[in-house]
Amino acid sequence: MKGGTARSRKLALRPPSDPYAVPEQSSSTASVKDAHALPKSIKLVEVGPRDGLQNEAGQVPTAVKVELVERLAEAGLRTVEVTSFVSARWVPQMADHAEVLRAIRRKDGVAYPVLTPNLQGLEAAVAAGAKEVAIFGAASETFSRRNINCSIEESLARFVPVLRAAEALGIPVRGYASCVVDCPFEGHIQPEAAADLARRLFDLGCCEISLGDTTGRGHPASIARMVEACARVVPMDRLAGHYHDTYGMAVANIHASLRLGMRVFDSSVAGLGGCPYAPGATGNVATEDVVWLMRGLGVETGVDLEALVSVSAWISACLGRPPASRVARALLAKGGGGEACAGPA
Repeated sequence: MKGGTARSRKLALRPPSDPYAVPEQSSSTASVKDAHALPKSIKLVEVGPRDGLQNEAGQVPTAVKVELVERLAEAGLRTVEVTSFVSARWVPQMADHAEVLRAIRRKDGVAYPVLTPNLQGLEAAVAAGAKEVAIFGAASETFSRRNINCSIEESLARFVPVLRAAEALGIPVRGYASCVVDCPFEGHIQPEAAADLARRLFDLGCCEISLGDTTGRGHPASIARMVEACARVVPMDRLAGHYHDTYGMAVANIHASLRLGMRVFDSSVAGLGGCPYAPGATGNVATEDVVWLMRGLGVETGVDLEALVSVSAWISACLGRPPASRVARALLAKGGGGEACAGPA
């Protein structure tokens, strides 16, 4: 296996009969208590322009998407996922992917990855100027079939030519693993299933594996069990947390993962997002909320919170609703509101 094998303690107890219940004692909770020292800094992957906007019912103007990416980079985000090179038939909101990627003014030191589900998507992304890409699979068989119309095995086979072509071009590929804790169709997902998918994506050549609690049903104990299982087969420094906030647990899940040694987290400005194939799932954890958490812990993110909240207020005004971020709402109320959206020039 590339990069060796990461080791972690085995679970002391079997999962409880209620897979979402917090066990009285387990190695997962013990690992949280035995916390790694907090890091000096973490990496945030801003997914708002892609994961955040893909589920919007009304078409967001291309100029607004471009400005969102640029504003986020100016606020200090060093990785901003721009768009998704998927079929407009399946995700109409991303139909302008090439126009958006070509139009953004790139800032030095900022990465602008895009999602590419297949070889055709990769080729189109490269033609539009992509330097980093991502692929996505699922730990749930049913979700895989509903989301990308193929089995887990078939999806992995489809990724091989994408990874080979990207490697030949010197383009790093990130792997997304959806439904690592819960599936909207199958319910509880065993940590071993999540770990198996993470390992296989890593073995295929993905440089980083983003572990997605797609439904947002995870809590610190279930997330810890999943992260520990994945860290046994993929080095922790190659894992990232991607936690939706449906049940209000995303910030707590990030804190639990941070204490286990995770140092990369996905987030979405204003808490934008959802998943068209996960009914009821809300957006990813708000970037503002994560930055606020890290500020309180003394962990650097490189993000200017005031500037970020301004971006949050602006894009929320563009979409016609207040930010989902609790931190943004609190700071905006204290500061007297935010910037209006003028729309495309």
